[in-house]
Amino acid sequence: MVLPEPPLKGACLCGAVQVNVTASPLLTFACHCRDCQKLCASAYSLTTVFPNDSFSCTGELIKGGVRSSGRAHYFCKSCLNFVFSRIAGADQRINLRTSVLSEAASLEPFVELMTNEKLPWARVPAVHSFARYPESLEELQALMDEYSER
Repeated sequence: MVLPEPPLKGACLCGAVQVNVTASPLLTFACHCRDCQKLCASAYSLTTVFPNDSFSCTGELIKGGVRSSGRAHYFCKSCLNFVFSRIAGADQRINLRTSVLSEAASLEPFVELMTNEKLPWARVPAVHSFARYPESLEELQALMDEYSER
């Protein structure tokens, strides 16, 4: 599959929040954890990871979802569409919900996470699967390197 060329653009359901990304994706994944299932009202959430400094967003956002010191989830204030997440310790990356991008169809998940909580009928075309998460930053970097070579 050919990845779309930046810039990539997208919006929330009502269009009040607009996103723009000026870099290519670092990684795409599907997360099967129960939190993501509930947060997205789906079998999994789809995420495309980008360098933080390539991401910009306009419109009013609110924090929501599971609140912890390790993650912050941002939603459109108007339609409550889940837009992106920030993960503590990963300030150089932004986790954008793939579905808000106009190019979402070209961004199939390369990795699936939390398969230990996966609904038994859920299937994604991921190349790599993890019962939980990659075990180290080196393993994560290797996945991003492999993804960039596609």
